[in-house]
Amino acid sequence: MLVLASASPRRQELLRNAGFEFAVQPANIPEELRLGEEPKTFAERLASEKALAVSQQRTNDIVLGADTIVIIEGEILGKPRDPEDAFRMLRMLSGRTHQVVTGICLIGPGFSDARSETTSVNMTSLTDEEIHAYVVTGEPSDKAGAYGIQGIASRWISRIEGDYFNVVGLPVSLVYRMLRERGGV
Repeated sequence: MLVLASASPRRQELLRNAGFEFAVQPANIPEELRLGEEPKTFAERLASEKALAVSQQRTNDIVLGADTIVIIEGEILGKPRDPEDAFRMLRMLSGRTHQVVTGICLIGPGFSDARSETTSVNMTSLTDEEIHAYVVTGEPSDKAGAYGIQGIASRWISRIEGDYFNVVGLPVSLVYRMLRERGGV
């Protein structure tokens, strides 16, 4: 059985929409960047740590760990700490192109496979009033980079290069390919 090591409703919805059958068992691990750690390595490590934490309890299953980060000019933007942090992040992203990286890890009987997907996203220029109005909706509070491409913020995304679902939080095509390679589908 496939087990998603995440409580993310977006990841669950993406897997359901793609026809996957799975169970949910969130992993609670600290999400701290190590000194000198590259963004892609960070996302893959967190995905691996989440999958490992759950796989130790689900040894006969295939566990899927995932972690999504936003990168702009080398700075990693995770989930905002508070509304002020969300405002800061959105101000940084306004009128610029950034990258969204999702680390994926599958751990099953006899294997561990970690990879990542990167998508470039262009956000139009935002006014301070637009940012404030968006922040008070609460939508940015639990999202890397303080926005959800599938929600209100969709009005500001002028172009993406790469996997749209990666920006939502799970590169479904990559997950499918990885599972197929391991005989999980």
